[in-house]
Amino acid sequence: MLRDQLNEALKEAMRAREMGAVGTIRLILAKLKEVDIASRTEANREGVADDKILSMMQGMIKQRNESITLYEKGNRADLADKEKAEIVVIQRFLPKQMDEAAVEAAVKDAVTAAGATSIKDMGGVMAALKAKYAGQMDFAKASAVVKKVLAG
Repeated sequence: MLRDQLNEALKEAMRAREMGAVGTIRLILAKLKEVDIASRTEANREGVADDKILSMMQGMIKQRNESITLYEKGNRADLADKEKAEIVVIQRFLPKQMDEAAVEAAVKDAVTAAGATSIKDMGGVMAALKAKYAGQMDFAKASAVVKKVLAG
């Protein structure tokens, strides 16, 4: 389970005195606890599933990429470098990302499977992609590919 992997990585980083990794993994675990609490119901006291954790971590990477852009515009290379280092740590826990050719093939398969014919069907295609490839692709880029494929 990804949750156990994160806890073990925290212990290893603490033993190795990798303070940057310790801080980033603690941020991930704090965000995970926040997501767990938000998704609790009376019937379900368990934490969120791995696919939700992967999605959460991709959101964290997206936030950091946005921050990097702003820091670079503001000539704050030190802060941009810190964000880049955090991205590297977060990516250690994500599955290998699909390259552009694999994303395009996955999109074409999803379009065929969903029977999508126009841009109006994009939501169903994106939902299928998110269900099947959580954590493996950048869905913003996949969205552009879906639009291109559906536009003809």
